Amino acid sequence: MENILIVDDNPDIRQQLKWGLGEEYEILLAGDGSQGLAAFKKHQPGVVILDLGLPPHEDSSVEGFRCLAEMLDHNPNAKIIMLTGNSERENALQAIQMGAYDFYPKPPVLSELKVIIGRALHLANIEEQNRTLQRSLEQKSTVAGGIIGQCAEMQMVYTTIKKVASSDVPVLITGESGTGKELVARAIQEASLRKGGPFIPINCGAIPENLLESEFFGHEKGAFTGAHTTVQGKLQYAHKGTLFLDEIGELPVNLQVKLLRFLQEGTIQRVGGREDIQVDARTICATNVDIAKAINEGKFREDLYYRIGVITIALPPLRERGDDILLLAHYYLRLFNDEHKKRVRRFGAAAINFLKGYEWPGNVRELRNRVQRAVIMSDSSAIEPADLGCNSSVPAQSEPPRDVTSLRDARDRAEREVISAAIERQHGNILKAAEELEVSRPTLYDLLKKHNFIDSGRKGEAGLGEQ
Repeated sequence: MENILIVDDNPDIRQQLKWGLGEEYEILLAGDGSQGLAAFKKHQPGVVILDLGLPPHEDSSVEGFRCLAEMLDHNPNAKIIMLTGNSERENALQAIQMGAYDFYPKPPVLSELKVIIGRALHLANIEEQNRTLQRSLEQKSTVAGGIIGQCAEMQMVYTTIKKVASSDVPVLITGESGTGKELVARAIQEASLRKGGPFIPINCGAIPENLLESEFFGHEKGAFTGAHTTVQGKLQYAHKGTLFLDEIGELPVNLQVKLLRFLQEGTIQRVGGREDIQVDARTICATNVDIAKAINEGKFREDLYYRIGVITIALPPLRERGDDILLLAHYYLRLFNDEHKKRVRRFGAAAINFLKGYEWPGNVRELRNRVQRAVIMSDSSAIEPADLGCNSSVPAQSEPPRDVTSLRDARDRAEREVISAAIERQHGNILKAAEELEVSRPTLYDLLKKHNFIDSGRKGEAGLGEQ
């Protein structure tokens, strides 16, 4: 039997709810915030019915907000229903933005409250099943290095990583920018016998050409103006480990010759030096350019290509990875919730449509950045397209409607349009429209009154029906 915690300073309401809900649920009662928080942490109830006005601040929402925040800090997935008076609408909406599941006006009607509680518990069970499934998928779809994906192309990548990790054969990783090439290189290192050795990355396209040779091979004291001491190069730092050459296609041709010598002989010479230095390092390269085209244009040596590309791993762009998009999005949602101490629980339906339909030119890196932005910017428990930085529905250089003069006007207009569309899709059925919008029926009625779909004193208007 599920636990229901009722936190209210009115003993009559507590007893009424205990009597009405006691046959179906185990009822826990608390008369103030401190008692409520203690019971919440001890019993982990499935649903909390929380009054906004609690002692010692019965005439304000201070204590109610404090309890709500502490409960959600303890368990961000808790389903908390706020009990409110008629004059507390703005506070109730703020509570929803903080992460409350719903709000319900006093005095409570048991039949309606039971529906809300049942829905909240059903949603909690679905969310827990989804979290369990997501964790399972991530575990099954993750290899060393933190790569996540379950599509067929990524399964082939995992298989190749496992096969090449046990040898020192050079590997070339290809793919668009942002697909995770360095993660794959690190995964190979983590699964190899060189796991305990250094992993030394060099971005060949980010270092000025006149500094690249010294960066690679190091230099002797006095080798050039400003060389006051002998400096060890990155290749030497990679001894007994892995050298990762990112954007190898950007490497100047003159350095390609010297890199080829290192790959063939396993020795280097510092700039200004004559002594051969033995370096035992595995080489993994990555590029987002077409190497075959670069060879034809004389920008890349063919013999070097055959040395670095004994095994090639091609990473698919995110737009071709199907359900991996949502798998990654939910992974990053949990990651950034923890990092930024937020309580954003899910992606709204429109946000999911955006995630699935967007082309992702920046690939996984762009997805990661957009979800992080959304977690930081979201003011509710669900991420919407605007939180993700989606402006595709707004025509370029369009002007706002003349009657929209403030952000509140814009929000009200958007709210009206969403409600109207849901009611139209459900052919005027209020209950089904409320389910689609993921709000309670009383909440939807309040919104209908707010936007003048119905008169405040009547429910059945404009083709709206209960069933």
